[in-house]
Amino acid sequence: MRKKTSLKDIAGAVGVSTALVSYVLNNREKEARVNADTAREIREAAKRMSYHPNQVAKSLKSGKSLAIGVIMADISNPFFGYLARTIEDESKKKGYTVIFGSSDESMKKSQRLMETLINRQIDGFIIAPAEGTEPQLEYLEKANIPFVLIDRYFKNLETSYVVIDNFKATYQATEKLLENGKEKIAFVCYKNKLQHTKERYRGYVQALKDHGKPDVKKLICEVEFNSPAYFRDKFEGLLNASTKVDAVLFSTNTLSIMGLKLVIDMGIRVPEDLSVFCFDQSESYDLFYCPISYVHQPLEEIGQRAVQILFDRMSNKQNTYQQVILNAELVMRKSCGK
Repeated sequence: MRKKTSLKDIAGAVGVSTALVSYVLNNREKEARVNADTAREIREAAKRMSYHPNQVAKSLKSGKSLAIGVIMADISNPFFGYLARTIEDESKKKGYTVIFGSSDESMKKSQRLMETLINRQIDGFIIAPAEGTEPQLEYLEKANIPFVLIDRYFKNLETSYVVIDNFKATYQATEKLLENGKEKIAFVCYKNKLQHTKERYRGYVQALKDHGKPDVKKLICEVEFNSPAYFRDKFEGLLNASTKVDAVLFSTNTLSIMGLKLVIDMGIRVPEDLSVFCFDQSESYDLFYCPISYVHQPLEEIGQRAVQILFDRMSNKQNTYQQVILNAELVMRKSCGK
């Protein structure tokens, strides 16, 4: 069996000390004031010699697992897939492994994932919490396990989180449709009590009220999560109703994709018969015959800020809660009618 490459082997190949190699491969070369060319040479030698760090030894030395747990609400949603990639990349830069799980918006599944990850001795969590998981987060707080919430949070819990201004985003999207002359703007959302859903709903309603359109009940389509048949019945009924909907704002990209498929099946033309505004970007929009307008969330920044806050908490650099609210951007395309 081939002998595993050690730090000493790399040091000998490059002609430097073992300590210097250790600093570089742990991304601490600035502390030791290592020359950039030397650092590059060390990394190239490590790659060429197929060096793999001994994670068990590193964990024993630091007293940490060098792993964090990430629980996404629905990993099949491209939004969470993009976020997961950013979190993994940022954590890797800090020498950490990421263990992912998807709660599929289920409180019970979230509980099982959390218990499994705690038993794996992970050092902290980044969580997009499912509805009803407040007691799970309270447990983490009492157990002194650092965590940061992303995408959504609970108003009744004091926690660190990174989210966007959901009220402002849907208010602005609704206002754009109104400015384009739309009179009957429908809103399609999931039926839950999560804060980001409430804020998006509130932004939509407020924009209509501010423009003299207070009667919105018949234009709101609330659907169950992970129930395509239920969605089809509800959304088809909305489009066929006497309300004569001329625009629709989808509150998530999964709802957007299901809705666009149904629009095609029903022979409805976008934007001639129906204007469309979606939440979150998706590669699927590029496959639709009409360029889709959408709310763009700064996913890279959300992931980066969440990782930094978590690592600050894990290293005790930051003991206070950090609550970050970022702005989203409207990407205007042909589906809005202008």
